[in-house]
Amino acid sequence: MMNATDAAKTETATFAAGCFWCTEAVFLRLKGVSKVVSGYTGGTLQNPTYRQVCNGTTGHAEGIQISYDPAVITYDQLLDVFFHTHNPTTLNRQGDDVGTQYRSSVFYHDEKQRAAAKAMIEKLNASAEFGDPIVTKLEELKKWYPAEDYHQKYFELNVRQPYCQLVVVPKVDKFKKRYQALLKSSVEK
Repeated sequence: MMNATDAAKTETATFAAGCFWCTEAVFLRLKGVSKVVSGYTGGTLQNPTYRQVCNGTTGHAEGIQISYDPAVITYDQLLDVFFHTHNPTTLNRQGDDVGTQYRSSVFYHDEKQRAAAKAMIEKLNASAEFGDPIVTKLEELKKWYPAEDYHQKYFELNVRQPYCQLVVVPKVDKFKKRYQALLKSSVEK
């Protein structure tokens, strides 16, 4: 159970980068991240279901909400991981997942987060690192809806499932190579 001191150390970030199963699997492995919740945001329907969001008519994106300790991992480091673990140059598409529900978006909680994300996009575009311009949207977080229980920690609970083996495992492996210094030790997981 968290006490008041622990709560004061926790901040929240919300990202959408395609399938939340993939994104959650990456961010759960970072030092300083205490919790990652898969869910929906950015749409108009209240309390959407997975099936409704998958239809692409609610305006929601599949996203993750990250609770983290900024003394251990910074928001800029989270942004760096976010931009380098999906393709931020494809509009409404990540791999075979197509539709606005799979858009690349930073759902900022305050002006500081919006400014940091905008600065990161400008820096990455100036470097031409991705070859194409970044199309990631900056959207104010208005309402967050946790996804159904069976989506939470999906990769950890379904690692042998074909989608996880073909899509999530390669993404997590690539992430681990790039961000070794930010990985939790096996004891922390």
